[in-house]
Amino acid sequence: MMKKLFVFITVLIGLTSLAQKGPKIEFKEETINYGEVEKGKDDGIRVFEFTNTGDEPLLIKNAKSSCGCTVPEWPKDPIAPGAKGQIKVQYNMNPGPISKTITIESNATNKPDGMVPLRIKGTVIVKEEVSPLVKKKTLPNS
Repeated sequence: MMKKLFVFITVLIGLTSLAQKGPKIEFKEETINYGEVEKGKDDGIRVFEFTNTGDEPLLIKNAKSSCGCTVPEWPKDPIAPGAKGQIKVQYNMNPGPISKTITIESNATNKPDGMVPLRIKGTVIVKEEVSPLVKKKTLPNS
């Protein structure tokens, strides 16, 4: 009985220490809501902040967008344990709803295959400006 308990404890400690090894990525938020933004007044740039909460350097291998209208930038150098980093995303501000995914590929051990899906959402509107040169329509005097 004592031998089984010893083996169980050894395996449990081994699994616990294995789960704690390696780089880990923790994002402040994985979805950014642009809300309702006006084309021409918003540059479309948003930043996803993250921390390497692991005990080894974190590598961001790639960042892919679900379309060409969203361009991600990511750190190319390793992020040390405890250090912070940023994924900068620029949406091209096409009018209409925003619903895009940016997939981060990393060596993080706390995410399946090191992959993290980040999302942006919102709506881009175009405000119509009335030129002062255009006369307002008025009713004829009776």
